[in-house]
Amino acid sequence: MMTAVTPSLSDEQRAIVALWYEVNASLSAYHKLTTSFGSAQLAWTATVEAWRQLGIHYTHLKRHEQPAQTRATIDKIQQARVEGRYGLLFADQADYPAQLLQIYDPPPVLFYRGNLSRLHQAQIAIVGSRKPTAHAQKITFDMAQYLAQAGYIVTSGLAMGVDKRAHLGALAQTDLAHQGRTIGVMGTGIDVNYPNHHDQLFSQIIEQGGCIISELLPHTPPHKHTFPRRNRLVAGLSLATIVTEATIQSGSLITARLTSEQGKQVFAVPSHIDNSNAEGCHHLIREGATLIYHPQQVIEDVSSQLSHQRGFGSRVQLNKRTPSDNDNATPSAQVANTAESPLPSTIAHHPDPVAPKHLQPVYEQLDWHGQDLDALLLATTLEAPVLIGQLMELELLGLISVQGGRYLRV
Repeated sequence: MMTAVTPSLSDEQRAIVALWYEVNASLSAYHKLTTSFGSAQLAWTATVEAWRQLGIHYTHLKRHEQPAQTRATIDKIQQARVEGRYGLLFADQADYPAQLLQIYDPPPVLFYRGNLSRLHQAQIAIVGSRKPTAHAQKITFDMAQYLAQAGYIVTSGLAMGVDKRAHLGALAQTDLAHQGRTIGVMGTGIDVNYPNHHDQLFSQIIEQGGCIISELLPHTPPHKHTFPRRNRLVAGLSLATIVTEATIQSGSLITARLTSEQGKQVFAVPSHIDNSNAEGCHHLIREGATLIYHPQQVIEDVSSQLSHQRGFGSRVQLNKRTPSDNDNATPSAQVANTAESPLPSTIAHHPDPVAPKHLQPVYEQLDWHGQDLDALLLATTLEAPVLIGQLMELELLGLISVQGGRYLRV
């Protein structure tokens, strides 16, 4: 059996990784260098003195003075790609998530493990306290499970508490078509499982067809400065953010603020007024966040943003299969699909279903927030008996469901 060969990094990609390493993943330094010199290659080959004249930090200058060490780091990253430990995704590649290109400071490279196609599907973030009450844990789990069942990807930060319950809720699907609908954004290097006791969660996300990403270099340990960076990616990837429970000092409020700054909606779940664990949610509601008590309210409110995301074009194919899906995956452990040329993956990947050819025109008219029969009759121009028959076929195939008289994808 022939195996796919992972292509080597191009010269420009090697230069991007080199700069990212030498500036220690500093976004400001990276963009100053690439803007000043015109490309990553030109910046990397520039002299230390040229860097110094730009005001680059002395620790970055020190790394730039040791090109052999930089090349060794690049070679290690390339070897990890070949071995399938993780993949790399560059901002100029077609598979790079288009929604991240809309934020103020998109990372030039992402490291990832798992099912890359999840990054191109409609996502809703769920965040909150690291020490939630039992009630908040249940609400978080149930909301994530509902959203995943409705066809959305649940994105969170892999932390203890609410984040973990959000991921687990999204993974708690009995039917294969809805498994693995979660993305974990790391505040460490892609090869550093943190918290340590979340090893099983990491494995479960990958094995069930989810995805884990990081903008940080491999081996980067957890640090108080890395988690706000993670939070901006959680917000950037998602159509909206739900805060299920948070204290007034919670980092979840950073995610909520970033979501708002990106022009997206923030939702907060209320609680008893004497619940100190929910002060952050009450503060958000007071400041203008949308109060919710059911995830369907979120789905209804993000429908306009979902239409906007579709406007990105081929760079984002929300809840549809992408060329990065691997149809031949078999169950095993943590092996990354590379965007450039997928490895013979051993990830348990369950691709989204595809409608039969004669049903595709109707299926393509449907979305994930639902349309009634009158709207579908106008959109498809089919006779009512024909349309109803095709909708019944799609429902029997498990591709759509009917909720309150509205037809929607599952």
